[in-house]
Amino acid sequence: MITLTEKAINAVGRFIAGSETPNAGLRIEVTDGGCSGYQYGLKLEGTHAPEDTVIDCGDVKVFIDPGSLPLLDGMSVDFLDSIDGSGFKFTNPNAAKSCACGSSFNPSSSGTGTKTCS
Repeated sequence: MITLTEKAINAVGRFIAGSETPNAGLRIEVTDGGCSGYQYGLKLEGTHAPEDTVIDCGDVKVFIDPGSLPLLDGMSVDFLDSIDGSGFKFTNPNAAKSCACGSSFNPSSSGTGTKTCS
């Protein structure tokens, strides 16, 4: 299960309300890249794919594709807003290594884990 803090839910709700196109929810995905091997991707989407896991977070729905779900299971997402900047913060129990910016990770402590997503 993936959880969003109240701050994250409010931030996503503001982004959806401010969007010019209708959006049904937030897609969180994992793609190859970043300085640690995988990177998190966030985007607003108008609908979810049939194979997606849909997580109801009150006013916000989160869509996760089957390839990303094992790497995100148990993760929590927060939204930080400070004088240094604002953005989403990921706390992922599947990340053995993370980069300093927190937007990429590797599930293997050796950094050479088998990648399961494309």
